[in-house]
Amino acid sequence: MVQALWNGAVIADSDDTVVVEGNHYFARDAVDASVLSDSATTSVCPWKGVAHYHHVTVDGQVNADAAWYYPDPKEAAEAIRGRIAFWKGVEVG
Repeated sequence: MVQALWNGAVIADSDDTVVVEGNHYFARDAVDASVLSDSATTSVCPWKGVAHYHHVTVDGQVNADAAWYYPDPKEAAEAIRGRIAFWKGVEVG
């Protein structure tokens, strides 16, 4: 079982993650949607496509752009469609 924790809370929990470049991508339904809010931030990966971000909020504390996903990944990254990964202090393991 892989979990993502931030600010003392489990924000994702799954035994089905896809690991790409050392990052665990959780199925969207394995992530607590109540901690996510949309961000206007995007970035571009040459082989995965355009990443979009979510802020993660737990107990009133906001971790800006701490989650990302590829809504329309390139063919080489199709396995991460519909999945979310974390960084910026979110512990995954």
